[in-house]
Amino acid sequence: MTTFRRWVAEWRPPFLSRAALWVPQWFYKSDAFNAPQEAPMAFPHPQQPSFLLASLKADSINKPFAQRCQDLVKVIEDFPAKELHAVFPWLVESIFGSLDGVLVGWNLRCLQGRVNPVEHTIAMEFLDPGGPMMKLVYKLQAEDYKFDFPVSYLPGPVKASIQERVLPDSPLYHNKVQFPPAGGLGLHLALNPFEYYMFFFALSLITQKPLPGALHVRTSDCAYFVLVDRYLSWFLPTEGSVLPPLSSSPGGPRPSPAPRTPAVPFASYGLHHTSLLKRHISHQTSVNADPASHEIWRSETLLQVFVEMWLHHYSLEMYQKMQSPHAKESFMPTEEHVLVVRLLLKHLHAFANSLRPEQASPSAHSHAASPLEEFKRAAIPRFVQQKLYLFLQHCFGHWPLDASFRAVLEMWLSYLQPWRYAPEKQAQSSDSQARSVSERWAPFVQDNLLLYTKLFLGFLSRALRTDLVSPKNALMVFRVAKVFAQPSLAEMIQRGEQLFLEPELGIPHRQHRLFTAPALTGSFLSSWPPAISDTSFKVKSHVYSLEGQDCKYTPMFGPEVRTLVLRLAQLITQAKQTAKSLSDQYGESTASRSFLSWLGFGPADPNGSYPANDLDEMGQDSVRKTDEYLEKALECLCQVFRLSEAQLAQLTLALGTTQDESGKKQLPDCIVGEDGLILTPLGRYQIINGLRRFEVEYQGDSELQPIRSYEVASLVRLLFRLSSAINRRFAGQMAALCSRADFLGSFCRYHLLEPGLSDRHLLSPVGRGRAASRARGPRLSLRFLGSYRTLLSLLLAFFVASLFCVGPLLCTLLLTLGYVLYALAMTLLAERGKLHQP
Repeated sequence: MTTFRRWVAEWRPPFLSRAALWVPQWFYKSDAFNAPQEAPMAFPHPQQPSFLLASLKADSINKPFAQRCQDLVKVIEDFPAKELHAVFPWLVESIFGSLDGVLVGWNLRCLQGRVNPVEHTIAMEFLDPGGPMMKLVYKLQAEDYKFDFPVSYLPGPVKASIQERVLPDSPLYHNKVQFPPAGGLGLHLALNPFEYYMFFFALSLITQKPLPGALHVRTSDCAYFVLVDRYLSWFLPTEGSVLPPLSSSPGGPRPSPAPRTPAVPFASYGLHHTSLLKRHISHQTSVNADPASHEIWRSETLLQVFVEMWLHHYSLEMYQKMQSPHAKESFMPTEEHVLVVRLLLKHLHAFANSLRPEQASPSAHSHAASPLEEFKRAAIPRFVQQKLYLFLQHCFGHWPLDASFRAVLEMWLSYLQPWRYAPEKQAQSSDSQARSVSERWAPFVQDNLLLYTKLFLGFLSRALRTDLVSPKNALMVFRVAKVFAQPSLAEMIQRGEQLFLEPELGIPHRQHRLFTAPALTGSFLSSWPPAISDTSFKVKSHVYSLEGQDCKYTPMFGPEVRTLVLRLAQLITQAKQTAKSLSDQYGESTASRSFLSWLGFGPADPNGSYPANDLDEMGQDSVRKTDEYLEKALECLCQVFRLSEAQLAQLTLALGTTQDESGKKQLPDCIVGEDGLILTPLGRYQIINGLRRFEVEYQGDSELQPIRSYEVASLVRLLFRLSSAINRRFAGQMAALCSRADFLGSFCRYHLLEPGLSDRHLLSPVGRGRAASRARGPRLSLRFLGSYRTLLSLLLAFFVASLFCVGPLLCTLLLTLGYVLYALAMTLLAERGKLHQP
């Protein structure tokens, strides 16, 4: 930062009109940048023409990135807020891109420090919480400027609510909704500079689509991810009781001015913000915020914006509609989106757990506590819990059944373990015996019961449909089982369920208490509701607020979930056996691939594949990891749900997971129907999880198989035409030779009849009829000469012969003689085998 400031201080722009559009030079080199440099805003701003803005747009391409940065820093320092307020919307859009995704701006999601270190450093210093851009924000904030933000780009539930003229529950939108004038383009929000900046910053994660060349971007190294971490650390500090002030400099703006028109204070939204009466949008009530709340207005705004833009894409009504199998899928987050949300959750846990022990409980609330400390205690339950639950429910139900679900899984597990981010974690890590979850976390488990139990049930349904032989899927099962197997956690969850299932005889007015809406007036320091001594009511209110009054709760430790866990345990056992079987097949096939068979002197595989192809893709090390993950996962599940080895063994035998006495792999479970074998539900499970499979063989004409990768395509086609011409010309003679009963007939049948055709087992009766209808007579096949390995073998033979001074003609005669002798021996063996058949 010091080097950057010294660089800016020593440089002076020669003329204002040379200032350029804030688009980094590194992005001009990208093939994806096809948009014009000077582009209109995503929406109009009703402002007077500005010479400063016109000058910045005019020279948008003439200067490199570093020089444009210096220009903008000087402009921010030298010009008054009256001139800068017209530049601010254009500058924000040029950095974060347009809301419609057409303009990509700086493309911070693809700017990596390891790839573009200079541009990355300059961008980070400019957008730092204490950098020039934030100084511009506070400079405009002090003058109470407002900027229009279109409602059409807000998350779906918020947009729908405002368009229906219903005020959203979040106080972030209160006193900001503006009706369009006559002939206007639509509803919009009137935001202060800090809110406007953060809206664009948060939404750029969603509106800006990743570029084709950004498929391998490391999220932790990209500028956007680093900025999110810096903003969270600055505005949600884990140390101290006040926010860090802006680094003051001579003549600089005064630090962190609060908005003149106060937003809805922290008191206006309680723990349960669901209300029976919807407030109309025209009834936006002005409030008198407590002056103390101005100390943390930036923290409140930042957290609300991040939660609203990243999590609030699903409402309870929308979630209930999405349970229908015919419902159309709504917003679907990306893996990068999920990783950023996980970063937010981890920091929120560290932020909330940074309270001193005497301030952590609601009963310790007093006027002596600072607003920031009160905000730490209330941030997660008031802002995050409900929206995160609906977000996770949608991801669990609609995310593809592949390894990318790991990002969602780790985000969920990070939220379930706040003790990992508590200050005492370091002390516990040194003592292996102190790994159990402390009793102090029981209230958190009870207040988030559904995120433990309902989402665990959702994960079970996913795990039962995935291929557990895959090491990535096996790792996910192990991660979940390991987290829930932490000592004391299962007991805390079970106690929470017992509290929810208690009869409500002692709570006659539960519904009235649950839906009491908080008033829109009051002070921040009196905002926290009195502690509820009825723990059972707290758990019930949590469940009903997230699922609705008519929810049907399935206990995690009830018989239904236990049955699913037993089924998962059975599939884990089967997957372990499948992995071991693949490993054994791989070893056998490797031993059988001798040098002679590779040269073509062994039995050829008509299907062109090896029996251990699946394992070739995974590798022996992956099989070892799969077995290790599944073994540990099974141990953890048995520990959580108290499963005995006798139960597992009995159910494993009942499902027929053991191999037969011959050691051969069994077919999937199926029944015989009119048209062949029909899979049972168990058989479908076995195929989906890779536990069993049908042996698929090529049943057609071997001459008409697709050309393999190990064959010369043009040579195979030429040899096919040659052999077809010979077969048509000498069909009668070949049939007569093969019909002879002497040794010559046997010799011809060995070469001219397709081997093993009568021995092939067809699993479908339809296939048998078709095979019988297309029986083929004797014919000559020259396709083996089109194989690379055959050609290489011949070249190697000629090369070795030349070393012994053997010419090509003599070498050809020797090879022909050797093959004839080999064929005679094989014919004799085949005839002897037929004599011994019963």
